[in-house]
Amino acid sequence: MSTVPLIQIRNLSKSYGSKMVLKHLTLDIFPGQVIGYIGPNGAGKSTTVKILTGLIPDFEGEVIVNGLNMAQNPQDIKRLMGYVPENAEIYEVLTPMEYLDFIGKLYDMEEDVVTERAQKLLGAFGLSANLNDRMDTFSKGMKQKVLLISGIIHNPQIIVLDEPLSGLDANAVITVKELIVRLSQEGKTIFYCSHMMDVVEKVSDRILLINKGEIVADGTFESLKQNHSDTLEQIFAKLTGRDTSSHETDAIMNAFD
Repeated sequence: MSTVPLIQIRNLSKSYGSKMVLKHLTLDIFPGQVIGYIGPNGAGKSTTVKILTGLIPDFEGEVIVNGLNMAQNPQDIKRLMGYVPENAEIYEVLTPMEYLDFIGKLYDMEEDVVTERAQKLLGAFGLSANLNDRMDTFSKGMKQKVLLISGIIHNPQIIVLDEPLSGLDANAVITVKELIVRLSQEGKTIFYCSHMMDVVEKVSDRILLINKGEIVADGTFESLKQNHSDTLEQIFAKLTGRDTSSHETDAIMNAFD
């Protein structure tokens, strides 16, 4: 693995009014790493992702991606990235082939390359029979597969995944988990944001835990386990002040007494 960071984040802060949601984040991300980015709701995960993908331009601090400054070169950085958002508005009146052709044009891909790659990827995700069906007839899982394909069709150097398994069936989840590992082996950098601790634990070679706008844990699962608890869920609960979950469950069950 390269010793030169692909992504450098320095003193990154972001406020909404008087509320500071990111507090002086500083970290380096290296080529080929699978970063599992976890934290409770409101911790600053989505804000980090949106800054990293150029969707929030006004922030304090510095974000450097492949030597490019996000504040000065957001469009050039976006070309290096594939992004699968948690909640995306997909153009449902289009077919998968039409939608992926549109995405390919945004990245200046040759039309024949887009067509060939889209057909192969849709086939790999079990959508060969639906290439030319309008997506307003698709299930949530089928739409999610098209979104995943749209995030990797241009063969990006960096892939940002925000809850990418939402709505997928068990077989598709297995495929995506294996894909993440294979992509990292090819040198891709994966920034994986999720609440699914078991998946984060399995696919990530580095886990970042953010709480109240600050990174409170950073390391491999094995190193975090040595310093804290046996499972990622227990580490999460301990470091985010959620050790009271069993008491909360008791309170819910007691409501039926």
